[in-house]
This record gives sequence, C-alpha cells and structure tokens, in this order.
Amino acid sequence: MLKHCFLALALAGLACTVAVAQDNGSAPPAQSGQQPEHHRHMDPEKRTEMLTKHLKLSSDQQAKVLDILKSEQSQIEALHSDSSASQEDRHAKMMDIHKSSNDQIRALLDPSKQKKFDEMQSEHEHWGHGQGQGSGPSQ
Repeated sequence: MLKHCFLALALAGLACTVAVAQDNGSAPPAQSGQQPEHHRHMDPEKRTEMLTKHLKLSSDQQAKVLDILKSEQSQIEALHSDSSASQEDRHAKMMDIHKSSNDQIRALLDPSKQKKFDEMQSEHEHWGHGQGQGSGPSQ
C-alpha cells in the first residue's frame, strides 16, 4: 500500500515536469474547464485524500493541506502560462513551489508523521531522479 502512495507522489512530480516540458506550446490549452491529461495527477483533493490516508491527518490538518495544495496548483498553473521565463527558470520555480508546499505541510505534522512524510518525499525524489528528473540535493 505504501508503494501505491510513492507511485502517486512520483506520478504527480513527473506530471509537473512533463507539464513544464510541454509548456512551449506543444500541448493544447485545457478547454471547457477540464484539465489536460498531464494535470490529473496533481488534483489537490486527491492528493489530500492520499496524504490523509497515509498520514492519518485530522480534519483540521486535511483542510490546511488542501489549502496548501490548491495554492500550489494555482501557482504552478500561473507558471505554466508565463511564456516570458525560460523552461529552465520555470522548472526551477516549480521545484521551489513544491518545496515550499512540502515545508508548509510538514510543519502541520507531529514528529512521527513528519518522519513518515519525509520518507514519502525521499521515495518521491528517488523516483524522479530515477526517471532522469533533476539532480539537486534532497530536502
């Protein structure tokens, strides 16, 4: 079951990277309120649900995590529409957004949940690096 969690996190990270890579106009914009295929893994509600399941978040924590993830999503969407920045700059900014969101989520957790969250993040980074994504140090 933990492998499913890691896979979901890895897919979310890869989806973001694919979105930035495709951001040079090769992917058509979303129409009629639907998100493109590569955005489906980033759904804040589903991510909150997954974190709630694996970290046993309280209802208060769930609400705060959902707000953090919705903010992250809107920042990334704004970044995708910013054609003035280079692809490398957008990718770096996207990674900063993810780190900030993860730091905010981690701050909501007690030490035992932080440890589990850190393990999840470490596995997520491992998947991303294994797929040729990024080469920066761990958080």
